[in-house]
Amino acid sequence: MLKMKNIFTLILLTISLIGNAQIIDFNPDEPSITKHEVKINGKSIDYTAEVGMQEVYNDDDKTSAFLLYTYYSRPNLKNDVNRPLVVSFNGGPGSASVWMHLAYTGPRVLNIDDEGYPVQPYGVKENPHSILDIADIVYINPVNTGYSRPIKDEDGKFDKKEFFGVNEDITYLAKWINDFVSRKDKWRNPKYLIGESYGTTRVSGLANRLQNNHWMYINGVILVSPTELGIERNGPVEVANRLPYFAAAAWYHNQLDAQFQNMPIQDYLDEVEKFTIEKLTPAMVKGGFLNPDEKQKMAMQMEEYSSVSAEVFLQHNLELPYNYFWKELLRDEGFTVGRLDSRYKGLDEKEAGGSPDYNAELTSWLHSFTPAVNHYFKHDLKFETRNAYNMFGNVYPWDRTKNNNTGKQLRQAMAQNPSMEVMIQSGYFDGATTYFNAKYTMWHIDESGKLKDRLHFKTYESGHMMYLRKEDLKSANEDIRKFILNNIPKEGEAIKY
Repeated sequence: MLKMKNIFTLILLTISLIGNAQIIDFNPDEPSITKHEVKINGKSIDYTAEVGMQEVYNDDDKTSAFLLYTYYSRPNLKNDVNRPLVVSFNGGPGSASVWMHLAYTGPRVLNIDDEGYPVQPYGVKENPHSILDIADIVYINPVNTGYSRPIKDEDGKFDKKEFFGVNEDITYLAKWINDFVSRKDKWRNPKYLIGESYGTTRVSGLANRLQNNHWMYINGVILVSPTELGIERNGPVEVANRLPYFAAAAWYHNQLDAQFQNMPIQDYLDEVEKFTIEKLTPAMVKGGFLNPDEKQKMAMQMEEYSSVSAEVFLQHNLELPYNYFWKELLRDEGFTVGRLDSRYKGLDEKEAGGSPDYNAELTSWLHSFTPAVNHYFKHDLKFETRNAYNMFGNVYPWDRTKNNNTGKQLRQAMAQNPSMEVMIQSGYFDGATTYFNAKYTMWHIDESGKLKDRLHFKTYESGHMMYLRKEDLKSANEDIRKFILNNIPKEGEAIKY
């Protein structure tokens, strides 16, 4: 690996702010560039990694922040104009890009076991399934995540309303992407957006914003463990939609009777979904006027599918909260289960109670990700700064009151662009953005049904970050690879209805 630039050899950049100086210990005009090699699907490829801090410009064309980006590309390729660019975000909304960067699509992944649990020594290894063989990738960290920071005034303050909100986030990031694409001369290349969790809210809005404000047309959008995208499902629908996830988690932990436990998970969940749609939702619409015998019947069936007793469901008027389920599922065994990935077990001080003491999956993930990302930037990518790497940054308060309807914005972008397609990826055991709610979101992005052939749904036997499981790392990346390659219009093919 050849080190081409060392950030610390550069003269400190001083930015004067109203009589007071803020020291930035990097030079935005001199990114760190290193060269590497990785074997993907059995073939060795050379690639370049560029780590930089690109400016955010406000409406007055003044620098208001610097965003950390990591850009992976293949040098000296013929027909580079045909090579896709994938723009990657994580969520939070205060989450860094580390998760998909170092565990999913990039050329390096965490050193973890086959199911995603930490192992030592901490660090990274080659990703044999990365999509870098078919696309360039840029991982972007919004303000206050990773090393990205706003420019503060002499009192150490900045305008949070410029960055922290559904609409604000989309607005400044669209301008940043426009600038990045221009700097890298990628306007003619096919472009894809991928986001995870809140990142799906972000990229759904970005697809529309980029097309309608920057005239940058996107070929495809990949939604990993999507949020609700502003699509309403309150009341009985929201409550009934919980059951398929409860059933999936119970199946994983072998809590079901043999007739269900021995079924392939997809066959089992097909049955649970049918019950949820055709019987449970109509029953719950009746609320307190539901016939007692019918209510008892619903509770008994919910017990069979989730292993949580009918009595508990009745005590909650069939509206069992998620946090109670995470506490209740393995209560008799003395464990809780994780929120974002219910394969993970936790250990509470008391078996009594209505919610776990902590998120078992998140503590496990931070255990392996945090040392790895800090070591990777310093030693592999040769990038250092005095800023701490924010796995989760402070983005409070986050304004959700304006334009919190990015699912419909995505539909509008698809309608305007006949070649744009969308793929949703979801893990069965995700209790935060459940797979069935992801499916519901897909159903309601376009209620006309005219776009349904351009919406694709993939599921995996894992949780929120399905790629942490070795088997799903391979299959999920392959799904992205096929989605991208199959979606690019053929040369000379007209893009029209």
